[in-house]
Amino acid sequence: MDIIIVQLITGIAYGMLYFMIAAGLTIILGVMNVVNLSHGVLFALGSYLAFSLISNGVNFWIALVLCAIAVGLFGIFIEKVLIKHVYGKVLQQVLLTFGLSLVIADSIKWIWGTEMQTIAAPALLAGSIPIGDMAFPIFRLFVVFVGILLAILLWYLEAKTRIGAVIRAGVDDREMVGALGINVGVVFTGVFIFGAALAGLSGVLGGPLLGMYTGIEHEILVTSLIVVVIGGLGSWKGSFVGAIIIGVLEIFGKVWFPSLSMLIVFLIMMVVLIIRPQGLFGREV
Repeated sequence: MDIIIVQLITGIAYGMLYFMIAAGLTIILGVMNVVNLSHGVLFALGSYLAFSLISNGVNFWIALVLCAIAVGLFGIFIEKVLIKHVYGKVLQQVLLTFGLSLVIADSIKWIWGTEMQTIAAPALLAGSIPIGDMAFPIFRLFVVFVGILLAILLWYLEAKTRIGAVIRAGVDDREMVGALGINVGVVFTGVFIFGAALAGLSGVLGGPLLGMYTGIEHEILVTSLIVVVIGGLGSWKGSFVGAIIIGVLEIFGKVWFPSLSMLIVFLIMMVVLIIRPQGLFGREV
């Protein structure tokens, strides 16, 4: 029984990590209608930047904040210089952002090499707590806490603030938002910065949990897209539920059916799409 509880909490921790990056991805998709295939490499960029900072003596918490800000600011460049010119052009967005991901991924290999690296958990969260006869890392519980905190923050922004109202309106009708005199360009840039910063934040938190290795950006992107598809485009609530489902299934699959774990994840996605093509919390078009 203890092993089941440990694996369940581990799955939720991984799910919260997937939620952090998928939330930014689904908001960008829902509000801006931009297919950003460079989102996964922003996760990797956050991890490697934090690795360099921490390796040079920077405190983990300072590195966490700095990397989230740095990746968020890099999002300005992506949106203003690149994506701004391909709004409404899905194929061009796919090719542009996929090409950008390849460029950044190769740059990461050139700067940091191809050996697997990891980030040590901060001293405050380096220990474990007992669960029956087993020990569970405190850092994973912290990741769960951050994911829940982010969900509460997104709920508050959506339900209680003017920014949330603008974003909800943008998901439903972007043309109406512009007609009301709201600067859509500023909204789009802000959304992209927020999404990129979440990717950078999740990258730092994912360092001690997943490590950093060649190809992690593509794995994270695929997993995040699955979460977004299951949850529904533009719905952070859907990403929250979808991420927990995928995280738990992935961990239990690796324990019980290691050769079939990804197959199980894709089968769940197929079932959801057959029953609800718009996703669990998506709206019918």
